[in-house]
Amino acid sequence: MRNFTISLAGFCVEINSIFETTRIFCRDYLCEGVPEFSVTISPENITFEREKSAKEDLLEGIPVRQFSDEYLETLAVYRKICAKLLERETLLFHGSAIAVDGVAYLFTAKSGTGKSTHTALWRQVFKDRAVMINDDKPLLKLTSDGVLVCGTPWNGKHGLGCNKMVPLKAICILERAEQNTIHPVDAAEALPMLLQQSFRTGTPNGTVLLFDILDKLTKRVPLYRLGCNMDPQAAVVSYEGMKG
Repeated sequence: MRNFTISLAGFCVEINSIFETTRIFCRDYLCEGVPEFSVTISPENITFEREKSAKEDLLEGIPVRQFSDEYLETLAVYRKICAKLLERETLLFHGSAIAVDGVAYLFTAKSGTGKSTHTALWRQVFKDRAVMINDDKPLLKLTSDGVLVCGTPWNGKHGLGCNKMVPLKAICILERAEQNTIHPVDAAEALPMLLQQSFRTGTPNGTVLLFDILDKLTKRVPLYRLGCNMDPQAAVVSYEGMKG
């Protein structure tokens, strides 16, 4: 086993991995702190990830993809860590998070809608003012002062992200449209998408923890729905609509 410690959302986590590639994958998050908890990966965990991926491919009607054990271990690591982080009011969320002037905005949508394309427009429009926090799986950490969006190694196929924690200004559900429009939505309207995009353990206790986090999250962070095209003006409309 390989043993190393990383820092995620301010928590030190010890990882006992099978492959050295997992430590390399997490290199930007390595730390020397005292671990708050540890996770250990077994061959059975990797088998679970392979079978889960195959089932999802079949449900989507696409050919079953073949992934290496090394890659599947990185999935097993985040699954075990994120189950523990739910107990610490920290949620892994599927979305693209970008910061402008030190304040973060999180975009979420169904796969293929264009989350990454939209945040690329923000980088084009705001240039050096914009920093990608995570383009795929950021962590959302509840605090007494609000919510922090935190980088993770799981930052999408283009590796866009950084090891930073930034105050979260707003969450925006993104939809394709011919015209760029944005408006606030309430928790009831946003909840189905938020739930779909949140990490879920599938256990009764995990479900209780998740709903508690989402309840607190929607009370602390404004929610919006954005209809957008792929013109740079979409970034301006969404920013102006959420910056307050």
